[in-house]
Amino acid sequence: MAKKGIYKVVFVQLGEIYEIYAEAIFQSDMYGFIEVEEYIFDQNSQIVVDTSEEKLKNEFKGVQRSYIPISCIMRIDEVDKKGTAKITKNDSKVMPIANAMLDGPGKKSD
Repeated sequence: MAKKGIYKVVFVQLGEIYEIYAEAIFQSDMYGFIEVEEYIFDQNSQIVVDTSEEKLKNEFKGVQRSYIPISCIMRIDEVDKKGTAKITKNDSKVMPIANAMLDGPGKKSD
């Protein structure tokens, strides 16, 4: 049986950097989006609760699938094991690169 992959997806949303883990990602039929399914959050009960991961659990509670714009994706890695899902402030000047493919015909990127 093939080993099921774990993917770390890092993307920008509303000035924050999201780092999430999922078992399934693929290019969406909706042009310009990546589909993320089967989110993985820490299932262990801990005395010390990571508030960032708790915020993500609540935000994605009941979500079966997310469509993330390609232009917001910073990185996707296949990893051996799940790390801590988190949200961090984007204090740097790192922003997604504007993609001419997504801008449409006749539009110029400055």
